Amino acid sequence: MRIDLHTHTTASDGLLSPTRLIEEAVRRRVGVLAVTDHDTTDGVDEAMEAGRRLGVEVIPGVELNTDVAGSEVHILGYYIDHRREDLQRFLRERRGMRWERARQMVVKLNGLGMAVDFGRVLALAHDGSVGRPHVARALIEAGHVASMEEAFRKYIGRNCPAYVERVRLTPFEAVAVIRQARGIPVMSHPGPAARNEMIPALVEAGLEGIEAYYPEHSPGETKYYLSLAERYGLVVTGGSDFHGADIGGRVPLGSQYVPAEMLDRLKARAAAHGMLPAGS
Repeated sequence: MRIDLHTHTTASDGLLSPTRLIEEAVRRRVGVLAVTDHDTTDGVDEAMEAGRRLGVEVIPGVELNTDVAGSEVHILGYYIDHRREDLQRFLRERRGMRWERARQMVVKLNGLGMAVDFGRVLALAHDGSVGRPHVARALIEAGHVASMEEAFRKYIGRNCPAYVERVRLTPFEAVAVIRQARGIPVMSHPGPAARNEMIPALVEAGLEGIEAYYPEHSPGETKYYLSLAERYGLVVTGGSDFHGADIGGRVPLGSQYVPAEMLDRLKARAAAHGMLPAGS
């Protein structure tokens, strides 16, 4: 059985609907999967229902994008109480900010002579959590760039001419939001984030895990993050960051090795939060 604790659906910037994601999990022999869309849990219930029908255990999750000086740190939340109204109110606010940021990027692109229709960007987002990948796909459709990488490198990446800063959320605030929702906050893909110096302070603030197993981590990085997890008493997670092949981890669903004992420890932590029966 394969385990994948980092996946995305059309509720944010993935290419597969929640049901199709679970069908792909069955095809790829993934028995446990976490749905961790950006700033939304709108795909969780559909995925859980499909998982019940098809025999895939679905963990409710979310991924919050946060900002630090010159870069980003993403915080995953596992076994969150995803129906809490305070959490949903927060996520609705974040999605509203995403909508406005994407609109401003389209205005900048049009000003640069890159004709992009904002309605098409929203359509590509399937009325979900809109983000830069949807703007990039609209640029590709319009023939302005040939790939997601080119779109980010030339136009919508940080310090590029159509880039727009988002309303800032700190990693510490994200950890607090996830803990308020009774979830387990985990630092996502710490290697690409390159902000290891923040980890002790985040642990002090309530961070409970680290994503050591990730497609872009070298063996040395994985070993390093495993050692940090042991030092600070953190749970370890991992996953493919599957979006549908063109962004994220850019690897097939379930292809990132995650040891079964890591899932056991994550579940034990969830039980301690009251989100799972002990021993489940």
